[in-house]
Amino acid sequence: MGGLMYRRILVPLEHSTYDRVILDHVKQLATLCHSSLVLIHVADGWAARHQQALKLRESEEMRADREYLEGCCAALRAEGFETESILAGGDPAAEIASAADREACDLIAMATHGHRGLQDLLYGTTANGVRHRTMVPVLMVRGPAGGRPR
Repeated sequence: MGGLMYRRILVPLEHSTYDRVILDHVKQLATLCHSSLVLIHVADGWAARHQQALKLRESEEMRADREYLEGCCAALRAEGFETESILAGGDPAAEIASAADREACDLIAMATHGHRGLQDLLYGTTANGVRHRTMVPVLMVRGPAGGRPR
């Protein structure tokens, strides 16, 4: 394969237990393909969505998300992966799709939930929304049933 299959993989993280599932999968893929990783978390809280318009100071939630994302990034770098992170605000599907294009990623790898509930419905919608907004291939890895957000 020559390590050229996927050069840059975009990995949307939720700040939940499902992140471990996708990261474990992506680490194997990145090792195989010598890919660099771009982690993205989309803060979709009200403050995050309206931050630019209102010139709000960063909300507590976004600060926590940024620390989490930077922690994931540092852990991956320590394991030898070339990793960057992006914290975005707004509609998750739109932000993920535009980041994939902007960052020239050739794969989007995201976890989907293995049990039914409101959170899963929302995240399933995000995965579908991403697929419809980008020509970049989307890898969906199903997480175990009963994984709890945060």
